[in-house]
Formats: sequence, C-alpha cells, structure tokens
Amino acid sequence: MAKTAKTAFVATLVVLTVVVIALALWKLKIVIALVFFGLIIAAAMRPGVDRLAEWRIPRPAGVLLHYAAIAGAVALLLWLVVPQATDQVSQALNGVPTTRQELNRQARHSTGIKHELLVGVQKRLKKLPAAGSVFHGAVAIGLKTFEVLVGILFVFAVAAYWIFERDRAIRLVLSLTPSRHRPVIRDTWDLIDLKLGAFVRGQLLLVALVSTALSLGFWAVGLPFWLLIGVVAGILELVPVIGPIAAGALAIAVGLTVSWHVALAAGIVVLVVRLLEDYVVIPRVMGHVTGLSPLLVLVGVTVVGLLFGAFFVLLATPLLAVLVTLVDVIVRDKDPAEEDVPTLLFAKEREA
Repeated sequence: MAKTAKTAFVATLVVLTVVVIALALWKLKIVIALVFFGLIIAAAMRPGVDRLAEWRIPRPAGVLLHYAAIAGAVALLLWLVVPQATDQVSQALNGVPTTRQELNRQARHSTGIKHELLVGVQKRLKKLPAAGSVFHGAVAIGLKTFEVLVGILFVFAVAAYWIFERDRAIRLVLSLTPSRHRPVIRDTWDLIDLKLGAFVRGQLLLVALVSTALSLGFWAVGLPFWLLIGVVAGILELVPVIGPIAAGALAIAVGLTVSWHVALAAGIVVLVVRLLEDYVVIPRVMGHVTGLSPLLVLVGVTVVGLLFGAFFVLLATPLLAVLVTLVDVIVRDKDPAEEDVPTLLFAKEREA
C-alpha cells in the first residue's frame, strides 16, 4: 500500500508539473514568439555579420550596420510612399461628403459599391461613441502602439544578443549531451539556422519585388491608390497562403469602386504577378529552402492561426521548417551534414 501510494503521488506530481509548465508557456506565448522572431532575424543577419568580421569589422559594429540598413530601407520606403499616398488620398477625398447632409444626398443618388459604402458610413455615424469613450479609446490605442514599439525593440535586442551568444549556447548544449551525438546536434543546429536565415532573406526580397511589380501593374490599369495597394500586397507576402489571396481581394474590391473593367484588370495583374512569382521568381530566388510542401504550409498556417491568433501566422512557416528538420533527423534518421545547405545572398560554409 505504501509503495502504491508513493507511486500515485509521484505520478500526480509529474502530471501537475506538466500542466503548470504548459499553462505557464501558454501565458508566455507572446514572449516566446518574440524571442523566436529575434532568433530568426539573427539567423538572417549572421552571414552578413560574419562577412563583415572577415573584413575586420567588429561584430557589434556589423550588427549596428545591419540595423542602420533596415532603418534606412524603412525611411526610403516612407519617403517614396508617403508623399504619393498623401496625394492619392487627397484626390480621393475631393468627392467625399464633408457634412451629414451631403452624405445623405449622395447616399440617395448613388448606386452600386459606392452606395453601399456611403450607407455603411451613415450607419457608423449614427453609432459614434461619446467623447469620453473616444478619449479612452485613444488612450488604449496609444498604449497598444507603445507595446508594439517595445516588442519591436525587444526582438531586435534578442537578435543582437543571440548573434553574440549563439556559439556559447551551442557549446553549453553540446557539453550536456553524449559525445557520440554531438556532431549530429551541431549539424542539425547549423542546418536549421541556415534554413531560417535563407527563408527570411528570401521573403524580404520577394516583398520588394512583388511590391514593385504590383504597384507598376496597378498604375498601368488605372487602379486608385495603386502605390498603397501595391506596397500592402507586397507586405502581405509575409503571410503564407492567405496573404496573396487577401492582396488580390483588396485590389479587386478597390477596382470595383471605379468599374468592373478596372477590377478585372487589377485581378489579372495580381494573377500574372503571382504566376511569375510561383514559377519563375521563387524557384530561382528561394528554391526549396524550407523543404515544406504547399499543403503542409496551408495546414500549418490554418492550425497556428486558429490556436494562437493572426499574429502567430507569421511564425508558422519557420516553425514548420524547424519541426520538419527535427523529424527528418530524429525519426527518418537523415544525416544533417548531407542535406543541401540553403543559401540566398550569402554563401556560407558549414563549420567542421
């Protein structure tokens, strides 16, 4: 009886410990996601930092140069997009009613999509919150914006520290494992790192190419807000599977505010760019860096989105790449040292 009670107590303690750890991880899922984001960014930057180190540029300076390049790219994008977007919005607002009377008159005499939009605006105006609610809403938006900025800074800080501490962490993990498993663990770690880095660099390159191609295409067919929609569509490339569909739907919806001809032309532009991307750009630019099938990506994105929310969809493909690599090594007994090393923009030799 005493032995049975002791066994039951130990089993109960183990189950409770697992439940507590699972609940703690669930509560900390946003922090874990931000840390994972930082590790991915570090994987993307590490080849460039290593290349600069070969040119006798210290690693901290190399990280700062990468961050300066990112800030410069964002500033250049804003400099190119914001003035053009402001002009487009100003032109669009010329025909927008500025009073409730004008809104009611245009809603009565309009038809089609424009009529539906004006009627929707009317309903929203009738449900406007009181001044106190607006103030509290503004405060909530300000706090949320501050949280987003803190999260971004946290991600880049994690990325910088991980670049400096990665080798030390690997040595610590290897020291805790049997010597016969150390080469496989090291090669698996390097393979995952290379996959994540190549994936991120490829995604950023695709965003730039798709944004440029769609913006030019939308401008050619006369789509309103062509630059804004092109840039948004390019950014949506970061969301697997769902992003391109949402971009096409957005372009068609905006085109319908002008005519069905413009909507059709915008849809054709999105389709042509997507076909070129799938059959020409992606095979040449990214190849098969993650080793994931489209069906697996679709299922993974859907599951992650349903379980954790829209924000975590951005991490679905990198997380699947990590899991598939671990399954290949642990379950399918593949040798990570013999796997193809994905490269993009940087060619990196594996460490011996």
